[in-house]
Amino acid sequence: MNKETYPLTVFMLVKTQPEWLAFDIDTRFALLAEHVEPILARYRDSVSFRFYDVEFYSARVTDMWVWDATDHHSYEMVVEALRETPFWDRYFAIVEILPAVENAYAANYGRDALANVA
Repeated sequence: MNKETYPLTVFMLVKTQPEWLAFDIDTRFALLAEHVEPILARYRDSVSFRFYDVEFYSARVTDMWVWDATDHHSYEMVVEALRETPFWDRYFAIVEILPAVENAYAANYGRDALANVA
C-alpha cells in the first residue's frame, strides 16, 4: 500500500488570537458556520474534525484540532482550503502540526497492534 493512501491523524496545536477572543459567542459560531463548516461538508467523506479545548492546562496552545483523514491528499486539500480563511493564522495561530499514522509500529513489521483488554 502506498504511504499516501494510509489513513492519517493530524494533531494541530493552535492558539487563539486576540481578534477571535474579541468576538462575542454568537459571532464566533457564525464565523465557524461561514468559513469552517463548508470545508468540513466538502470533505466529509474523507476527513473528519474534532475540536479539543486545552487552555485550561496549557499556556502555549489553547486548542487542539484533530483531523482524521482516509488519505494524506484529502487532509492536504482541507488545509489548503482552511488557509484561505481567517481561521489560519489570523483568528488562530497554528503552533504545531503533528501528523501520525495509527499503529504504524505494528503494521510496519506485520504484527498485530496492542489492544486494550477489558
